[in-house]
Amino acid sequence: MSAPDPSTRRPRSGDGFVTVADGGLRWGRYGAAGVLVRHVDTAGVAWLFLARRSAFCHRGGTWGIPGGALDWGEEPLEGALREFGEEIGILPTGFTIAEVHEDDHGGWSYWTIVVDVDEPFPKPTSLNWETDEVEWVAVHELERLALFDAFADTLGRLGITGT
Repeated sequence: MSAPDPSTRRPRSGDGFVTVADGGLRWGRYGAAGVLVRHVDTAGVAWLFLARRSAFCHRGGTWGIPGGALDWGEEPLEGALREFGEEIGILPTGFTIAEVHEDDHGGWSYWTIVVDVDEPFPKPTSLNWETDEVEWVAVHELERLALFDAFADTLGRLGITGT
């Protein structure tokens, strides 16, 4: 049995920038994914669990969902939940997958996994360096936040608007 050819090995970590079809740079060698947690209360108001990116991140100070680079061989849901846990320090439990949205950038995709929870979970008291704060935000209040531009675009494609 011969040793594997090192030139065909891929790094396990997806951390790193790639150039996509339009020449733009995206974070995540194998794509990226995030979890959009949603709760609809008894009055029918939809609430989203959002995170404000720290100054140490691209477009720091903007609001979006916890997410990041997929590792080699990782499925979008698996990677999105891993990233959520890393950034927020907890994992959503008892959720139902409502929608899986792929935003294809020409060979590189960002996956938004929309999950519904019956009850909003408490905000964690400790966050990692990528996240300054988290909030449950009513959909009709989204316009008050500076949203990460790609996240705002995805909300529109998902039909989630603050109006």
